Amino acid sequence: MFTKKYKLLNADEFSFVFNFRKRISSEHIFLHYAPNNLSHYRMGFVVAKKIEKRAVRRNYVRRTIREIIYKNINKTLAVDIVFRLKKPYYKSDFKTIELELTNLLKKIAL
Repeated sequence: MFTKKYKLLNADEFSFVFNFRKRISSEHIFLHYAPNNLSHYRMGFVVAKKIEKRAVRRNYVRRTIREIIYKNINKTLAVDIVFRLKKPYYKSDFKTIELELTNLLKKIAL
């Protein structure tokens, strides 16, 4: 589903996005973004152990965000995105997270 071309892979790529200093947020998620020179988007995730202790739940957060983005993002959007968890969530909050992410994606139309 997601190949390497759609992922931020190393620390330099993450640092570039964080240093660009464009951020929007919702109740559960910070979305950092920066334009890129590619013809597609790339994304990365930061889910800290401090926020979510269990690896199962950290992986659940990544999977749900990835799936929501895959359904809702414009495939030709040339931007690097880093999703950073602000507040933990789990299965009962899925619809809320889906709504938050779709609203955040609407805001980053560069």
